[in-house]
Amino acid sequence: QVHLVESGGGLVQPGGSLRLSCAASGSLLNMRTMGWYRQAPGKERELVATISYGSTINYADSVKGRFTISRDNAKRTMYLQMNSLKPEDTAVYYCNCVTYAANYWGQGTQVTVSP
Repeated sequence: QVHLVESGGGLVQPGGSLRLSCAASGSLLNMRTMGWYRQAPGKERELVATISYGSTINYADSVKGRFTISRDNAKRTMYLQMNSLKPEDTAVYYCNCVTYAANYWGQGTQVTVSP
């Protein structure tokens, strides 16, 4: 079982920055990939960025060059550094962990980009 808790969301002006954190607890021995997804009102959940067990990283085209995903294995925490934020980045951001047994989600953290 894996438990994920996101933090770091909030209200920021366009062009600003935020850093999201995802603290993981439980068994990560069979972890394959961790990632960030987001869901805006009225839209489907979409991939933002993923990082594999071997540290292969993948970004959505819409965030390339602005967002950076990273992981601190010692702290069992994953991060998403978000720079040059745009109003269209407004969404609930979810942490995800895929193991060989199951797919886990956090409760989400709201990010609002507005003047």
